[in-house]
Formats: sequence, structure tokens, C-alpha cells
Amino acid sequence: MDIAEVKRQARSAASKRRAEAHALLKDEAGVTMAERGLPKGLGVATGTVSGFIPYKSEITTIPMLDRLQRDGWCTCLPIVIGMEEPLLFRQWTPGEPLVPGAWDIPVPVESAPEVLPDLLLVPMLAFDRKGFRLGYGGGFYDRTLEKLRAVKKVVAIGVAYHAQMVEEVPVGLHDAPLDYVMTERETFACA
Repeated sequence: MDIAEVKRQARSAASKRRAEAHALLKDEAGVTMAERGLPKGLGVATGTVSGFIPYKSEITTIPMLDRLQRDGWCTCLPIVIGMEEPLLFRQWTPGEPLVPGAWDIPVPVESAPEVLPDLLLVPMLAFDRKGFRLGYGGGFYDRTLEKLRAVKKVVAIGVAYHAQMVEEVPVGLHDAPLDYVMTERETFACA
């Protein structure tokens, strides 16, 4: 079985696990993570942080973005600009207007300033302790991390429900590892 088929099967199982966790924890998990805050020793005290608006049963980063904005961070959201392209980021503060983007995912208005994040909160379907994640298969975050890491130090923190953890994520040649993972139960540095 090739890696594409292995990932397809893994995505199907991971989507079910995430939906089950979301049904139980959607109202508290994002708040719990925001109360805990970012991992210690990031090497970045403030700067620009990208979160995301939850799509389907993704965990919310809005409480974390709200906290970080109050702590002096510039907050932003990712925007899909095209297939096979890295993400673009526009400044956004929780509560500001949003407009429909790709797949009707809300994004900042076009007049919002474009920014380059120092820290990315990354959505996922599944993750392992080595820092590999399974996304939807578009490669947007992998291309984005490759582009950003070529020009600056960027910290990538996967954000998910604890139930999304698996023993090992199937890894392809271009899969970019995470630096940390945050769930409602724990935060850990990836091996």
C-alpha cells in the first residue's frame, strides 16, 4: 500500500476520533489550553502568532488568541490563496469582522495587513509524539512551514484534542514536523 492510501485510511479514522472528542469537549478544551498558556522556553516572548478558525470538528484557538493578544502578541489568521501554495497571513484580533474564504472558512477582510507569524498554532486530524501531524492532505501547512523556516525562526505548535494522538503518523517526504503539541490535557515538546 502506498503512502497516499495509508494516509487516506488514517484520515478517515482520525476524523471519527476528532469528531467524538469535539462532541464531548468543544466548549472547554480551547479555554483550558488558553488558561495554561504557551509552552515554557519557546524562545519567543511576543511577536506575531497565527491561530485558526475551527473547521468542522477542529479544536478552537480563539480563547488562546484572545489571551495572547491581551499579552501583547499580534494575532493573525491563515488564508488559502491557491492549491499547492503556502498560506498567507492577515492580522486579525478576536471579535473583528471575518469574511468567507476557501471552503467557507472565515478569514480576515482583504484590507487587513499581511504579516509573517513567528509562532503558528496548527490544526490537525492526528499527531504523534515525534511531532508529525496528519492534516487534510492539501499540504498547506507543510509548504508554509518550509517557506517560513527558510527566512526566520518559526515555532509550530500543533493544537488538538488529546484523543487525536496516535502511536505513529504516516510520514511523507515533504511533511514538516511540529515543535510542540498542545491538547486539553498536556503540552509537550516533540521528540
